[in-house]
Amino acid sequence: MSPLGTDGLDLAGRVSLMPARLPASEAAARIVARKATIRQERLSGLHNPWGHAVGLTDPWVFLELCESSRVIEAAKDLIGPDVILWDSELFSEARSYARFLCEGREGRYWPATPLAGVVVVLPVGRVDPPVLGTRLGDVGPDLLEGIDPLEPLYVVRLMPATSHFDRDPQHPANRACMEEQVLINYANRPLWLLSGTDRANNDLVTGFAPAVPVWASGALPAEEKEKMNAVRRR
Repeated sequence: MSPLGTDGLDLAGRVSLMPARLPASEAAARIVARKATIRQERLSGLHNPWGHAVGLTDPWVFLELCESSRVIEAAKDLIGPDVILWDSELFSEARSYARFLCEGREGRYWPATPLAGVVVVLPVGRVDPPVLGTRLGDVGPDLLEGIDPLEPLYVVRLMPATSHFDRDPQHPANRACMEEQVLINYANRPLWLLSGTDRANNDLVTGFAPAVPVWASGALPAEEKEKMNAVRRR
């Protein structure tokens, strides 16, 4: 039997119906080529196969990048062994993210209590991009040293699983996000436990559903959500 590949299922010798994954550099280049017609908010959550990114790219390409050992190890070195992926965003030019940092916006929309985390950036236009990370409290323009201001930049946002991701729309970070980034709703974003254990009773169920999902709308009973969370923590 042939091994299961990342580009499709083992179909007992038959040709897979799933297309091969694009390299992240090519996937990013295709988005950058359309940058004039895409609002920045739509490039948030690019790794989420259940979000609006499906209309722009293959989100699995970016999810695989977020789940890569280099990204996880960079996060563990900074925030410890328990790591949750909650957001990622592509900036078509690194200088756009530099402005975002200079405006003090990184961390402003993080609905995590206590507020802690790590920002990992990858100049994703390169075939083998370096992985650069820093703690949220230390993030600043120096993070982008050595990166061409005009090259695309992929920003991965991770938090320690000792913090709680607050899905309440009234949380100050969520309110600020809805007022200033009107196309983004972090309250219904899925969370990926990349390493270790969820130690803050996070909702690891919401968001893992197709568009207009029942779970993300909050219609799933609380006791059913807790059952699903228990299964995902095993």
